[in-house]
Amino acid sequence: MVEKQSLGVESDGSVPNALVGNTVVEQDKLVARQGATLLGPVQIRELAAAIGVRPTKQLGQNFVHDAGTVRRIVRDAKITCADAVLEVGPGLGSLTLAILETGATLSAVEIDPVLAAKLPSTIARFLPQAVSNFAVVRQDALQINSASDLAVPASWQEKYPDTSFAPRHLVANLPYNVAVPIILTLLENLPSLETVTVMVQLEVAQRLAAQPGSKNYGVPSVKSAWYAKVWQGAKISRNVFWPVPNVDSALVHFARHSATEFAQLTAGVQRAEVFAVIDAAFSQRRKTLRAALSAWAGTSARAEQILQTAQVDPSLRGEKLEIADFIAIAKAAQ
Repeated sequence: MVEKQSLGVESDGSVPNALVGNTVVEQDKLVARQGATLLGPVQIRELAAAIGVRPTKQLGQNFVHDAGTVRRIVRDAKITCADAVLEVGPGLGSLTLAILETGATLSAVEIDPVLAAKLPSTIARFLPQAVSNFAVVRQDALQINSASDLAVPASWQEKYPDTSFAPRHLVANLPYNVAVPIILTLLENLPSLETVTVMVQLEVAQRLAAQPGSKNYGVPSVKSAWYAKVWQGAKISRNVFWPVPNVDSALVHFARHSATEFAQLTAGVQRAEVFAVIDAAFSQRRKTLRAALSAWAGTSARAEQILQTAQVDPSLRGEKLEIADFIAIAKAAQ
């Protein structure tokens, strides 16, 4: 069932000594006096304990507790007060608060029902002026099929009555095991998205941003290039998370192709046709395209014919091709 709900630390992200050992009420008073709105280690653990949440590997839950880190993500995403933002997997609300701190309007998608239910009260407690700018839906991000599946903040409803939330930016901290399918799903199903800035495991970031010919270049790299220009951003230390993961993370940025660029790139071909070629080419990574595409084409002779028509060398491997080459192969097979 889908449920939609709307609604402190030092400037360097450290935890004031006065917070340690204090009651929740005393912490809130101190946070209010200091003007802090973001979550530090004390607040993260207190919020988790209050709702009985223990981070699970199954959901890839590692909560950020460093104010400097979440502000860096928002700054690098270039979020402003005029923006409509989508966040996937807000968890306890660390990045959520940093996004809302800018004055942006935010719709969140959270799969964990306990965390989703807690978020509105967390916003009301730490950043009450942003309550009307926030809404959350309890949903699997992979099941988001259109903007109508997103929660609509009250401030958006007031400004655009009876209109679905149309995010321009996706900003998120994503688990490594679902990061790629979530990004591709949302870029496909939410055409309003213009940019994506996500924090992912460093290895995933390297694969997403890899260029043809590099060791990390593969299916995620090519499929991402169908939608956008992709590049790796800042590296993030594992020490800003609770619990501490075994690897570091990094930011990855996507800038969606303009409508004109996308139309020119993809003219005369469907995504499913191109993605089938990509999957086949990398299913046997060490083989030449002539061999790797033989099952997809029917025979190796047919694969070679298609490749020659597309003006792609049959002796190359998939890792040498750009997205335009895969598109050309798909067209040649029609």
